[in-house]
Amino acid sequence: MMTTKSLKGVLEHAATWPVEDQNELAEYAREIEARRTGLYIMSDDERAAVGKGLAEADRGEFVADDVVAEADASR
Repeated sequence: MMTTKSLKGVLEHAATWPVEDQNELAEYAREIEARRTGLYIMSDDERAAVGKGLAEADRGEFVADDVVAEADASR
């Protein structure tokens, strides 16, 4: 069982990890927090991707129906 003290130790050690690994740990923490609270807070990258998608939709830029059908069929 992980205690607050051991969790703090892990987080202190994680500060020495490469940025990609730190981001991955932060994403896991956001997912756990969302599960516990029922509220998911998007990362900056997710927020940017959603904004990009909305801007494309506003410009009428959508994926062709045959590409969507092909992707659905490959599942």
